Parts: sequence; structure tokens; C-alpha cells
Amino acid sequence: MERRTSVDMDRRTYVKVVGAGSVAGLTGTAGCIGSLTGSGGDKKLTAGTAPGFPPFEMKQGGELVGFDIDLLEAVVSESEYTLSGWEEFEFKGLMPALSSEKIDVIAGAMTINEKRDKKIDFSNPYYSADQSILVRKGGDFSPSKLGDLSGHPIGAQKGTTGEGIIKDELIAKGKVSESNYNSYGSYVLAVEDLVNGNIDAIVIDKPVAKTFQSERDVSIAFTYETGEQYGFGVRQGDSEVQKALNTGLKAVRDSGKYAEIRNKWFSDS
Repeated sequence: MERRTSVDMDRRTYVKVVGAGSVAGLTGTAGCIGSLTGSGGDKKLTAGTAPGFPPFEMKQGGELVGFDIDLLEAVVSESEYTLSGWEEFEFKGLMPALSSEKIDVIAGAMTINEKRDKKIDFSNPYYSADQSILVRKGGDFSPSKLGDLSGHPIGAQKGTTGEGIIKDELIAKGKVSESNYNSYGSYVLAVEDLVNGNIDAIVIDKPVAKTFQSERDVSIAFTYETGEQYGFGVRQGDSEVQKALNTGLKAVRDSGKYAEIRNKWFSDS
């Protein structure tokens, strides 16, 4: 898995480098109000995530697991806060849930970009990723560049970088018609449609594509480099939580715990 030395760069510097991207949010499945202070003055955080994005966040036997889950729990344990629990949403519901104080931090493989940064703040980056194009394994369609997707039904998850690429680089430039684009509430549904032949390709984050490739009858046709990085989301102006997450993230990296968690969830690390 590709690693970049810029992973610990300052969030504001990173946003200026990357430029604008795409965003949206979905409806939450739970809605307990997050609280920064509990009884006795304990500092507590409620985290929000969007299962269905393996290996970052997913359900196994009814349990919420994944790289983001383990990492945030480790990061918070290195701070003065405690994690009171997790709330689950579809991806585009995470930012509204944060803004309405249903949660206090987002751990959902969320790419840092200027559009999102106008609405929420981010921790320092904790993971680097590009976009991959998934196709059916053994199928006749073997694209090698974005332009090859022209004339084919394709899909992505709502509110993700993959959807942004399809809209900005393909539909807006007349390479793919609006009618040939299918948006999904989760990539699990998109992969089902791909395997069943309802669409011919999916644009999806590279590490997630590799997980689906190992588990389903799909394969990565090529990877489109975006230089994107993920960060934990916090409410705008919540510098106390932001600082705590950055301090905890550094401690987890310095102790070797980050590498341990990464190696647990990514087989090529």
C-alpha cells in the first residue's frame, strides 16, 4: 500500500494543496446527542461512522469493526477524553450529524478537501488513498483510463470522492451521460449491482477496492491518482477536540500502535 511522507502535514496546508472536492451526507440510523462533558466533569466524545466501507468501517456479526474504529479508539485513549460510544449513519449524514451535535467526531474515511473544510474542521491526516476502478472479474470490459468509461453504466457511493470524479471529470466534460451514472447509499450495494451486471464499473477508494477484490468477483482495472488523505472530522471551531485528536494521533504513531492497527486491517502493509 502506497505511503506518503506528507501524512502528518498541517491540515490547513493540506487543504490548500489538494483543492476542492465533493461532499454530501445521508440520514442517520441513530441519534444520541454527543456530549463533551459527562457527569463528574469527565470529557466524553460520541463518534460517528458509516459502515459498508471495508476495511475502514463495517459490520461483522452485528459488531462495528474496522481500521477507523480501532484507530479512533486508540487515539482517544491517548487523550484526556473518553469515547462514550458510536453512532451509525450513511456517509452523507455524517457532517449534518456532527453539526447538529448528535456526534462529536467523524471517523469515516473522510477525505479532507476545501468544500468540507468550509463546514467542519479536521484533524491532521491519518491515511493516504487514491481512487480505483472496479470491474467484474473475468468480464469483457477492461478500461485503462477514465475516458474508457464513456458509454458504460457506472456507479459510486453518494457524497464520496468517487462520485465527485464521475461528476466533475466525466459527466461535466461530456464523457459519460447523466443517465449512465448510478449513485448508491453504500458501496456494498454498488458492488452487488456490479457483480450482477447492472453496471460495468465503480469508482471507489483504492484500499476499499482491494478489500472487495479479495472477497467478491470483482477486480481493479486501474487506479486514478488523487493524492487524497483522510482526517477525523470535528465541529468548526472545536479546537480543543481537534488538538486532542492530533496529540493522540501522534502518540499512537510514535508508540507503534498505528502500524499495528494498519497491519491488522491491510494485508499488504
